[in-house]
Amino acid sequence: MSKLEDKVNEILGIDTPEPKKEIVQQEFKSPVVRKEDENKEDIDNDYSYSRDNYYNLIDKGNEAIQGILDIAKEGQHPRAYEVAGQLIGQVGQTVDKLQDLQKKLKDLKELPKSANPQIKNALFVGSTNELQKMLNRKQEDENIESKNITPKKDDTSDKWFNL
Repeated sequence: MSKLEDKVNEILGIDTPEPKKEIVQQEFKSPVVRKEDENKEDIDNDYSYSRDNYYNLIDKGNEAIQGILDIAKEGQHPRAYEVAGQLIGQVGQTVDKLQDLQKKLKDLKELPKSANPQIKNALFVGSTNELQKMLNRKQEDENIESKNITPKKDDTSDKWFNL
């Protein structure tokens, strides 16, 4: 009961029964234990560990949402509803991260298939200056091929300028 109701009951001389205290026993969920399967790659082990953690976070978030909604209903305080809304948003973001994890795993598994199988060991021997010149030349060649335009040759080394 609220303080106001207690005061009114006291003034009127009405005995209020003691509220029943209920003992609620909650089950304790242990944190996610990292299990490594020697037969799987590190990518698969990391994926399953991350996935279990996300599920654990989502479960705890749902429990917290239920608790804060119960508090909000009892107290009718706007701040409690604001906290509940924020918590719901955070659980939603965690669900999105779980879905992104699926996509990342798929991308990681497809990466070796998409690589060029003929290139085994690519090694550049030279200075950084030579590498930069080579990359610039390659970029210019790609630009020329894509535009299909021959570059204009502007040779001004023979000309003398009057100052």
